[in-house]
Amino acid sequence: MDLNWPLWVLAPILVVLGLGGLVLPGLPGIPLLFLGLLVAAWAEGFAHVGFLTLMVLALLALLAWGVDFAAVAFGARRFGATTRAAWGAAAGMLLGLFFGLPGILLGPFLGALLGELSGNRSLREAGLAGLGTTLGLALGAVVKLALAFAMLGIFLVVRFSGSGPS
Repeated sequence: MDLNWPLWVLAPILVVLGLGGLVLPGLPGIPLLFLGLLVAAWAEGFAHVGFLTLMVLALLALLAWGVDFAAVAFGARRFGATTRAAWGAAAGMLLGLFFGLPGILLGPFLGALLGELSGNRSLREAGLAGLGTTLGLALGAVVKLALAFAMLGIFLVVRFSGSGPS
């Protein structure tokens, strides 16, 4: 009897949850995706996907995680946002989760806007900070999505290439 069947059940669940987490806030998409790929490699006893490939996937996962922070900071700073805008955008993102897609899209903008207004900035400055923060979030999401699909692609190519573990 194959004792790896729980791993074979768990791996695709984690991968699907990870891909879902790339677009649904609240789910840690990249860590779940990496964990799913790791579990899939483990289920095969690392016969096809080995240490080197897993290290590349881990580096891509770390890069994707860092992109979130860097993109928001870049967008916010590019449009003159202060630290208040960043904290406001984070709070807006969390509160936005409770209001579905409109909250997810508008929460960071409104949070950054209110954060800037609380610091006595003009409505124009606050609006630009909100826009910059939102654009940074969008840019980060696109890059993170690309890195996630690169991780999945690398895994699949190595897995089905027919060569030994790499």
